[in-house]
Amino acid sequence: MSEKLKIKLSIANRVYPLTISPNQEEGLRTAAKKIDAMIKQFEQSYSVRDKQDVLAMCALQFASQIEQKALDKVYVNEEVEQRLEALDQLLSEHLSS
Repeated sequence: MSEKLKIKLSIANRVYPLTISPNQEEGLRTAAKKIDAMIKQFEQSYSVRDKQDVLAMCALQFASQIEQKALDKVYVNEEVEQRLEALDQLLSEHLSS
């Protein structure tokens, strides 16, 4: 079993101590930076001062990005499936002639 790593992440001016696997560190630090950047953006753009509101908007933004990627993946999969079916039909017609 791999050694656990103790780190501290700062999000919205609060420090969160975490015990993680070393392979999670980069992703968590990047995510914390993205959250802080988004917080600053929301605070500047909308003059929101309540951290809870800003964090809720960040959560909504990240969740909507994940949902949109999932929807896009379904659309791409459907499109690929349709193209493969069309190719299969063309091959079947060609082979039967």
